[in-house]
Amino acid sequence: MHIKLRSIPGAIVAPKGFSTGGIFCDIKRLGTGKGSNKGAKRDLTLIVSEVPCSVAGMFTTNQVCAAPVKVCVPRVAKGIAQAVVVNSGNANACTGRQGMKDALEMVRLAEKALGIADGLALVGSTGRIGVTMPMVEVRSGIAGAAKVLGSTPDHAAQAAEAIMTSDTRPKEIAVEFRLGGKTVRLGGICKGAGMIQPGMSANGARPAALPGGLHATMLSFITTDAAIEARGLQAALREAVAHSFNRITVDGDMSTNDTVLVLANGLAGNDKKSCSGLKSKDFATFRAALQHVCLELAKKIVRDGEGVHRVVTVKVSGARSIAEADAAARAVANSALVKTSWHGGDPNWGRIIDALGYSPATIAEDRVDIGYSASGSRKVLWSLRRGQPTKASFRDLCAAVAPREFDLHIRLNLGKGEALMYAADLTEEYVDFNKGDVTDPGSLGG
Repeated sequence: MHIKLRSIPGAIVAPKGFSTGGIFCDIKRLGTGKGSNKGAKRDLTLIVSEVPCSVAGMFTTNQVCAAPVKVCVPRVAKGIAQAVVVNSGNANACTGRQGMKDALEMVRLAEKALGIADGLALVGSTGRIGVTMPMVEVRSGIAGAAKVLGSTPDHAAQAAEAIMTSDTRPKEIAVEFRLGGKTVRLGGICKGAGMIQPGMSANGARPAALPGGLHATMLSFITTDAAIEARGLQAALREAVAHSFNRITVDGDMSTNDTVLVLANGLAGNDKKSCSGLKSKDFATFRAALQHVCLELAKKIVRDGEGVHRVVTVKVSGARSIAEADAAARAVANSALVKTSWHGGDPNWGRIIDALGYSPATIAEDRVDIGYSASGSRKVLWSLRRGQPTKASFRDLCAAVAPREFDLHIRLNLGKGEALMYAADLTEEYVDFNKGDVTDPGSLGG
């Protein structure tokens, strides 16, 4: 569905009734990993609405999930929330009973500092795994963040900085659109650069997870002043995540902390009942806007991936099913050999067809087509047709994969299944960043 969207400043405070602010309270501490160890960078933020909101969430399906996820899942299921407290520098994952105690204390402290009802705060964390939360710093940070709340673009920028770990730049977006005769705003921030191949579900349970490894984290927080019931909001978010955050990969690793939260406070004044009807025009409009915001944020994560030089959209068509198309796309997108060839500018179709062959998808070698195009272009330069090399010159193929972003087209010609992935190359910088030095704890990543 095509709708008219206007980009506006303000990210998560662009919608009416939201405020935020970020503060440095040294949660990361010396020696808890590079990326998040960047000196006096803001590392805690509060996001709050003037009034209680409908809420929806999607969470990691990693079987090892962090305490903040365990706290959020049942709270989101109740459909109402008013604030989120988020920290960087410590994931609060694999921290046992103490981790759960600390996550629960964080939401209680946020509720008290903001003067909101018990049970209306949510929590997110990102950083190094297996390190107990430094609660002295956290307590100070929550109290301090509550004192610097505001609704300017600068405040939104503070929040975007506070959730970063190995990110090189903040990731923000806000749009304005018409909904039921009212002007509605939708804004978001996210973080993520490494440990990126989310497979999120509404309750963190499989089989909604997509294939991926275990092991920084992607977090996204979205606000809107649209009036929509929690059930409709969750349905819209589930679909939006399926076409955005669950379609990206940097390194094939699924984090313990992946979380997307949406708060909708209704202050735009549109008809809540109309927007909540899953077959209504208003719901379709809101869903399209949310999908746009989620996809733009997801692409920002891939572009800012650790050491990333090239971003490739892998498009698979002609599979026997959507599931098989997805499996084929992920096999190619996560192949170390394919990803290194992208980095080198080598149009090596041999590595691509090899990855297709070992994927769970059904492949007939003599039917596979592989080609390249500029991003979003339908003009494809085919390197392989029906399993055989084309007459395209190596020089032309190299030129096709030289841009920082391009599309890889794979046709299996066995059915109607389609899927795509937004993927990244694999570089020396990624390896150098993540290998660390065991003699220097400050160099070890999360």
